Amino acid sequence: MAPTLASLVHHSALKLTVRAGGDRLDVPVRWAHVSELADPVPYMEGGELLLITALKLDAEDPQAMRRYVRRLAGAGVVGLGFAVGVAYDEIPTALVEAAEKEGLPLLEVPRRTPFLAISKAVSAAIAADQYRAVTAGFAAQRELTKQALAAGPEGLLSALASQVDGWAALYDASGSVVAAAPEWAGRRAARLTAEVERLRERPTPASAVVGGPGGSAPAQGAGEAKPADAPENADRVELHSLGAGRRPRATLAVGTAAALGTAERYAVHSAIALLTLTMERSRSLQAAEQRLGAAVLRMLLAGEPDHARAVAGDLYGELLDAPFRVLVAEPASTKPAGDPLAGLAGLVDVAESAAARSGEAVLVVPEGGRLVALAADGGAAVAACTRYAAAREGKRAGGGDGDEDAMVVGLSAPAGPIAAATAYKQAEQALSVARRRGRVLVEHEQLAAGSVLPLLADDAVKAFADGLLRALREHDATGRGDLVASLRAWLSRHGQWDAAAADLGVHRHTLRYRMRRVEEILGRSLDDPDARMELWLALKATSTE
Repeated sequence: MAPTLASLVHHSALKLTVRAGGDRLDVPVRWAHVSELADPVPYMEGGELLLITALKLDAEDPQAMRRYVRRLAGAGVVGLGFAVGVAYDEIPTALVEAAEKEGLPLLEVPRRTPFLAISKAVSAAIAADQYRAVTAGFAAQRELTKQALAAGPEGLLSALASQVDGWAALYDASGSVVAAAPEWAGRRAARLTAEVERLRERPTPASAVVGGPGGSAPAQGAGEAKPADAPENADRVELHSLGAGRRPRATLAVGTAAALGTAERYAVHSAIALLTLTMERSRSLQAAEQRLGAAVLRMLLAGEPDHARAVAGDLYGELLDAPFRVLVAEPASTKPAGDPLAGLAGLVDVAESAAARSGEAVLVVPEGGRLVALAADGGAAVAACTRYAAAREGKRAGGGDGDEDAMVVGLSAPAGPIAAATAYKQAEQALSVARRRGRVLVEHEQLAAGSVLPLLADDAVKAFADGLLRALREHDATGRGDLVASLRAWLSRHGQWDAAAADLGVHRHTLRYRMRRVEEILGRSLDDPDARMELWLALKATSTE
């Protein structure tokens, strides 16, 4: 352990005597420092044992000593060592009383004990403590590696929790708890999802402290009792993002009753390194799976489901045995900087993490500047993607979604291997609508169940409508009649003259004349159903109502 004033007092070779502050000897000593300055405070960092002979002090002046000792205590000096037999044969009463009043430990240093001996004792104790910490750190690393190889992340977390005398938990890319130790820690970790989400928004590596001195306040679960086997004060949690890339792929939480010591810090850093290495190895495996998935997707879209099943094998075969959905995602920006798929990494992590937890297969394939995914209809991956998109849409509405994370997603209706190409087109159509509407995700079923009118918001449709109606609007601008309003009323009444005229407040013969003028100006016959349809859609596309 680190040296303390008590350990120095009990050091047989130093022969130190406690003259004041005997009840505060258990404080750690960071260093022993010699200074004869009347005010050494500017050169103190806190935690020092200050050694003096009082050559430049009036140690018999009570007021001067009170000011001196008060300054030392305020600067974080943990003790004062006074050498007798140099300037003073004994420690002046004024200094003893001042130290006792301020609660600053005062040690008498005999003449035969040089300050150098005290400095060496402190230095040796600090070095021994650091050596013990490093040795314990290496031992912890060996044990963590052993458990990780034998039992995976669960075994590693169990060993880490034991070494820090607390608990540990692992979150996936979506912020869900995937493993925790001891067993009760999963409930504690689940209350930190908001803090984990905030950490995930920062580039890796990143860390945060929740609870405890200097940490943010943790979220509290309503009516949740502390487990009987939980440490009484395990309320300080460190969060560390994991991953070699810019975006975190997971998060490690470590809960303890107090700040981590050197040995515990070594253990946590070892766990971070091992978990990151595990994830990067799985990333290489993921790349191989994506190549296989790309081949399966090409065969499905080419109308070769039997060949696709043969290639899918055990990895994706289960996915093709039940209805699935096709998901197509693109960055929201048509000119993304850097990697065009970087902004979609969160969606991929969410889909794959959800599928892994539920034991279902999910096929994710990069395709140019977009991602294509096949996931089981009604499965965890589809549900996780829709929740993720909804959360992103909420952030966008609140102005909190950055451009780098902005995306648009189209989701097909349920389909089977034979209809994969149709499902792919449905997902593309839904994605196109999502982009036009400024949405994050649109499902194809929403298009089929809704109105066609929102599709008229497309800029190309509006341009066509403006061109078709321009001649009528120019005519109306001269004040020679209201042809646009008359045409809208007549079409809305399905060509019924009396009803349309009544809506306009004009005689039916006036309306007939206006409709003839519409035909003359446009060069189109209103008896043609295609002409009526185009004019009606043009009116709807340009309507401000």
